[in-house]
Amino acid sequence: MPRTVLLAEDDRAIRHALERALTLEGYRVTAVADGAEALAEAHRGRPDVLVLDVMMPGVDGLQVCRELRAEGDATPILMLTALVETADRIAGLDAGADDYVVKPFDVEEVFARLRALLRRTDRADPAEASADGRPAPPEEAPDDHCPQAAGLRVDPRARRAWRDGRELELTRTEFGLLELLVRNAGTVLEHSTIYDRIWGYDFGPGSKNLAVYVGYLRRKLDQPGAPQLIQTVRGVGYVLRAD
Repeated sequence: MPRTVLLAEDDRAIRHALERALTLEGYRVTAVADGAEALAEAHRGRPDVLVLDVMMPGVDGLQVCRELRAEGDATPILMLTALVETADRIAGLDAGADDYVVKPFDVEEVFARLRALLRRTDRADPAEASADGRPAPPEEAPDDHCPQAAGLRVDPRARRAWRDGRELELTRTEFGLLELLVRNAGTVLEHSTIYDRIWGYDFGPGSKNLAVYVGYLRRKLDQPGAPQLIQTVRGVGYVLRAD
């Protein structure tokens, strides 16, 4: 079965070109021109992945993303944006987006990021829900199933994470990055290794994608007066350390 993509882009030329490219790549595409239509289509039929332009008239891509996440919809979301400032990218992540592509973009980059998002979705094991519909806490799970380090605990099956007993609200990409760091606590992970494991593609030394996600994850992890858990090894990568 072909994967389904819901594309929302108000620029007609970009929308038609990307719809055609995705169709030729083998996706089944529903293309709409604004955020309101995107929400309606997302509610009408569950796509495998969403591609949302950030700046659309009326309901923009960020509002669509926030609304779907507030409803508990975890469908992977790739944002298209002409905004290149770090604060703008963080706003997209804060809204619940999983990844972004900056305009003008190479369509092959869009394909690579979509493949990576869908691979991560395929690898996620379905969580067993409790009576209230929420996965049960992994209190009795073996350590290899729920790795721990530096006061952090992650449950890959339920896609939940805690620091010192406090549950963290993480996007799909943030969770994947945190799990990788926790499983390799104390080991310096190179940029290329992280890109390959999390995105399935190395976007090169000029990309700020990883730095943005690390910065945003730090904001959720770090506590006043406590050591920074994710440490930068300049020119190499990142490491999770408790000291």
